[in-house]
Amino acid sequence: MLSIALAGKPNAGKSTFYTAATMAEVDVANYPFTTIDANRGVSYVRTDCPCLERGERCNADNCEDGKRYVPVELLDIAGLVPGAHEGKGLGNQFLDELTNADVIINVVDASGGTNEKGEPVDVGTHDPLEDIDFVEEEMDLWLAGIVEDNWESVERKSRSPDFDIDDALTEMLSGFGASPTQIAKVLRELEYPADPIQWEDDHREELAGLVRERTKPIVVAANKIDIAPAENIEKLLELDKPVIPTTAEGELALRRAADNGLVDYDPGDDTLEIGDGVSDAQREALEELADTMAKWDGTGVQSALNDAVYDLLEHLTAYPVEDASKWSDGSGNVLPDAFLLPDGSTPVDLAYAVHSDIGDGYLHAVNAKSDREIGDDYELEEGDVIKIVSTN
Repeated sequence: MLSIALAGKPNAGKSTFYTAATMAEVDVANYPFTTIDANRGVSYVRTDCPCLERGERCNADNCEDGKRYVPVELLDIAGLVPGAHEGKGLGNQFLDELTNADVIINVVDASGGTNEKGEPVDVGTHDPLEDIDFVEEEMDLWLAGIVEDNWESVERKSRSPDFDIDDALTEMLSGFGASPTQIAKVLRELEYPADPIQWEDDHREELAGLVRERTKPIVVAANKIDIAPAENIEKLLELDKPVIPTTAEGELALRRAADNGLVDYDPGDDTLEIGDGVSDAQREALEELADTMAKWDGTGVQSALNDAVYDLLEHLTAYPVEDASKWSDGSGNVLPDAFLLPDGSTPVDLAYAVHSDIGDGYLHAVNAKSDREIGDDYELEEGDVIKIVSTN
């Protein structure tokens, strides 16, 4: 399962985002370091279910009238403060937790109502732009420190006649989630001495930054848009980075209201329908939230999750079935499973995602939408429904 980590300074709204996205109860409070140990739960990315192309909706548990929700892991990490790479705040614990994340959502207080340490200040008095780069910088410096601490082992290996710097760096950075392909791409972008002994600190820091960028891409959730000055949001949206205007509190309120039957709302909708059983105060609050959603195309929580997976990580959703005509499994369940795979994946990759035995016994595959056999090198597309024929 793909893993998304919520990063950012304390009190920016990470735990509220996490609760809204998972509906798991965690401590949410207006002071730094509410989160000590990482919260770990299941959230969902949303896409159009292929059942929309058929006469009736599927019976999958995670499909709401054609809105398909595909599970991902979500981590809420302790808040990050400047100097975290040196151990300030809960820095080392925070950064260690990020090693297994595939992508990061940097939750930023767009209202400017918390300072660099996460302490409450008057709204608009802190520049949220300062909270963007420091997360990347702290991660880069932390990883640069790891590279520095382990560089001697690379130098020792370089004395071997069969030394390969790609292999050496992949081994050193495997714990950070760096693949051989990613290391190879990073080295193509980097100018460096052939002999690791001649590397300087600048080389190692640039290496760390490029590795972090490829292995831990970041989308910014500009949170608290319901109270943020307009100029703050405008400045954030002008950045050359993926920025999603977000109200985590609004999403959480909607999720709870929907659970109580007060509104008709599914995560990711850009509108809501207010029911009859709400009080005047509740109706006023919900109408204000509806105005915010109309302005920003929703609360932003689902959009941030989707952007992280489908855009930054460049993944797609594929649906394996056993019956190509009914799009069902052996028990008749229509489109029971959905898998997130990297763009460029093939039917063979989908087979292995289902189970290693299915992959090992792979024979061929059928595109259930066209009812045609497809080649092993066919590149899957978003929403493909695939019948896998295997000996296992």
